[in-house]
Amino acid sequence: MSRAELPSRRSLLTAAVVTVVAGSAGPASAGTPTAGTPAGHVTGGGRTAARPVDNRFWTSYTDWRGGTAVGTRAVAGARPGLLIVRPAGTTDYTDPHTGRTAAWEYATWTSPVHRLGVPATEVIASWNAHTPAGTWLQTELKGTYSDGTDTPWYVMGRWAAGDQDIRRTSVDDQSDGKSSIWTDTFSVDDAASGLRLVSYRLRLTLYRRPGTRLTPTVWRLGAMGSDIPDRFTVPASEPGLAKELIVPRYSQEIHKGQYPEYDNGGEAWCSPTSSQMIIEYWGGRLTEEQLSWVDPSYADPQICHAARYTFDHQYEGCGNWPFNAAYAATFDGLAGVVTRLGSLTDLETLIAAGIPAITSQSFLAEELTGAGYGTSGHLMTVIGFTADGDVVANDPASDDNAAVRRVYRRREWENIWLRTKRYNASGKVVSGTGGVCYLYFPARPTPRQRKALAAVGVR
Repeated sequence: MSRAELPSRRSLLTAAVVTVVAGSAGPASAGTPTAGTPAGHVTGGGRTAARPVDNRFWTSYTDWRGGTAVGTRAVAGARPGLLIVRPAGTTDYTDPHTGRTAAWEYATWTSPVHRLGVPATEVIASWNAHTPAGTWLQTELKGTYSDGTDTPWYVMGRWAAGDQDIRRTSVDDQSDGKSSIWTDTFSVDDAASGLRLVSYRLRLTLYRRPGTRLTPTVWRLGAMGSDIPDRFTVPASEPGLAKELIVPRYSQEIHKGQYPEYDNGGEAWCSPTSSQMIIEYWGGRLTEEQLSWVDPSYADPQICHAARYTFDHQYEGCGNWPFNAAYAATFDGLAGVVTRLGSLTDLETLIAAGIPAITSQSFLAEELTGAGYGTSGHLMTVIGFTADGDVVANDPASDDNAAVRRVYRRREWENIWLRTKRYNASGKVVSGTGGVCYLYFPARPTPRQRKALAAVGVR
């Protein structure tokens, strides 16, 4: 995202802003969690509140066998997955970004119905997959509302790791008058009405060139549903950890003007820059061959690569949340999800287990001491906490790599990340991101890592 305090397409992806706001609200109970969601988290006052987030991910051999397969098959092994075993049919797809029409064989898998423990105003899907050249995939969501009616099948993303066969893309103009898809996010149009999504199914369609034996392999598919209350401020959490992870530091700003076809160049590359930092923390590296397309005079060519391979050609930006998680999972042994966390205590739990996080926030310059900029949407990497509980972040909106490590005041940082309402520079009420977070972690986590992930609702 840009450092500038400008209107952002991302601002449409969070809770709708109502004309009259009754006032600031703290976290509220939002139903009974599912088996995959922790029962609660400790707030600053020491009380336990229900987590207003529901995560459900299909990852195991049993999971993949539990859905409805038409031409797909579950495969076992160290990393169970789903692939094409025989095509269910052939279809033509006209790429809206190239105009090219091509024939593709396809097969499908539809998940069982998942009943949300937290009836949701928003849902964000994410997936991890291998798509060799000549293949791609589409993820869709169909849900049931609290009034008993159903949504249509919404496209949540058309994705390939590369960009030679299709252009990865979100799909605009999807709505049924009750909900809409804003790039990567399902959103109830009028949350104040009380309407919620109470259940959903996900459908994967896997594509390959006709007559070949190629196949995508999907290892993880799921979604995060949430009902975050409207709030300008959130309760303060108490510091509980002093620890800093050693994470590579990369600036997006040194890439200004480079490859402007990808969201106007580096100044808008906070998301892929943050992603690449965490990927390399886990040992992910790009080869010289993979980077050969980048101008050799550019420093840190892997950042240019990350921007290209997270770019959403409809959104015209590199900030599509599930596309970043999917990019991370193209590196050997890595998994990636999009979720929401409830407090800095959650981040401390992850950091204690060695898991950094990428967080999304928006703020005026005066709201975050030491940032030196305001933004309507920005990603940075949380890598630790000081002895006083302040946040240690690798902030890609820095002049150079050496300046990337920042320390931000705990109370300021927690509020700008977790709130859903804020005032912009013109004094207008706009939305905040409500604790959105990318988590990248080993596909086969250690017991300690698994416990920490489970504690924040991710399995």
